[in-house]
Amino acid sequence: MRPFLLLLCLLFPGLLAVGQPVPYGHNPAAGHYQLVRGVKLYYEVYGKGQPLLLIHGNGGSIEKFKANIPYFAQRYQVIAVDSRAHGKSVDPGDSLSFEMMADDFAGLLTALHLDSVNVLGWSDGGINALVLALRHPKKVRRLASTGANLSPDSAALVPAVWKELQLAYQADKGKIFTDPVQRNEWKILKLDVLQPHIPLPALRRIAAPAFIIAGDRDGITHAHTVAIYRHLRRSWLWIVPNSGHATLREHADEFNRKVDEFFQASVIPALAH
Repeated sequence: MRPFLLLLCLLFPGLLAVGQPVPYGHNPAAGHYQLVRGVKLYYEVYGKGQPLLLIHGNGGSIEKFKANIPYFAQRYQVIAVDSRAHGKSVDPGDSLSFEMMADDFAGLLTALHLDSVNVLGWSDGGINALVLALRHPKKVRRLASTGANLSPDSAALVPAVWKELQLAYQADKGKIFTDPVQRNEWKILKLDVLQPHIPLPALRRIAAPAFIIAGDRDGITHAHTVAIYRHLRRSWLWIVPNSGHATLREHADEFNRKVDEFFQASVIPALAH
């Protein structure tokens, strides 16, 4: 690729070349690897400005943010990462936890010499955003979390989602997977069936302002989402009308604007507890 076209891709990430969309998650012009805690984490960087870390959900990859990266790259330095055991971030280990992944993200930010960033996480990425703020508070300036849960049970997940996860888990429980891809998929499934376990009162330790988001038809119960919001010290809440779990894709334009407004707001008032 010519240097001029490469510069255009970095400054205007909606185009790879004339008429060609950027292959987010598979873009050699923006992609990098960083060895962090024994895993080669794959990430892509777009735009300039305040750093913004994007964390996708279970079984996903950077590609899931294709409706969001072009918007945020106009104002932020977007760092979109494939989580451990996802996408191009290959992890041969048998164990996986939200704490491990949060430590990965903190290690990546340290390697990039970034002390404090905005964080946007979806689903498991929303959980990761909260865990990152708990375990590495100095790394998180502000966080936006959509579709997150703090426990893997019927109090947090709507009945249909909880039942689907349980059926998938029971169907393969006890099997021995010799194929690396299947073994990795099983590890990722178990993450959501058996985790997380974050006590609601622990959220009061998070000093960073938080924007808690869910769809009105999300897989997370409304009561659980509101409880997360109420236990944070400084937070906004948005239940997105006419939306399922994929708020940032189903309503991308409005989602991008509102999250940007949160990151740029001069004051986030403390909640009365």
